[in-house]
Amino acid sequence: MPSHSDERKKSVALTSLAAAVALTLFKIAVGWLTGSLGILAEAAHSGLDLVAAAATYFAVRTAARPPDTDHRYGHGKVENLSALFETVLLLATCVWIVYAAIDRLLHGGVEVEITVWSFAVMITSIAIDWSRSRALYKVAKETNSQALEADALHFETDIWSSSVVIAGLLCVQASRWWPAASWLRHGDALAALAVAGIASIVTIRLGMRTIHALMDAAPADMEARIIQAASTVPGVIDCHNLRFRYSGSTLFVDAHVTMDGALTLAAAHEIADMVEHAVRSELPGADITVHAEPAPPAAP
Repeated sequence: MPSHSDERKKSVALTSLAAAVALTLFKIAVGWLTGSLGILAEAAHSGLDLVAAAATYFAVRTAARPPDTDHRYGHGKVENLSALFETVLLLATCVWIVYAAIDRLLHGGVEVEITVWSFAVMITSIAIDWSRSRALYKVAKETNSQALEADALHFETDIWSSSVVIAGLLCVQASRWWPAASWLRHGDALAALAVAGIASIVTIRLGMRTIHALMDAAPADMEARIIQAASTVPGVIDCHNLRFRYSGSTLFVDAHVTMDGALTLAAAHEIADMVEHAVRSELPGADITVHAEPAPPAAP
């Protein structure tokens, strides 16, 4: 049966998927009617968020499945694969936005029609993106979900890019009010380039984190935290040969602990249980395996 945290992850992912659908359709309609490349670029960005939100929802559903005979560590890595998929989509979208913006700057193009709907769609987008990013970050932090964190990053980025598009539309309108500042008419295309720049930064950050997760890169200061927690347990002489990796939101830890060789098996097992409890107190939700080793006999 899915845990409460799994249900929360699926619920917030599904809500974000619905929000992405609504925003994408709204931006496409307004961008098409007004001819604003900035808004169309934002629509493409939201379309990316739609696909990413769908991938995230699928990922958190799959990651919640228990371990089986083919996946002994569970299915958590699906969340990392989802983040990698989002990275590829972001990169492709950035390339398209840059191409379209440069083409319009060099060759001109559609005259941008600025209406109240141009600003309404972007302000609505900012409000929804702010709400969804906060909800996603909250659940991602509580459940240690990289897929939800990546989705939250997409929505947070949209806040900044939507703000840039609004600035671009204001520049276009200003060029019509003050003909002497006609160079401002390029504000819409320049805003689109800014959107691509923001999205590119997100792509690099997300891509590096995803690659590190898939390659089981060791989290910073994790080893010191585990050793410190194990050292607080009475009877532990040494903690060494540590291995740890994340599979989705679950941290797996393997540790070798040195104890007095004169201990009985039952006593050694009790100390190992205490080590697991101590480490789990430091790293909630971790799946820990402790291997007990006897200390070498003292030299005569």
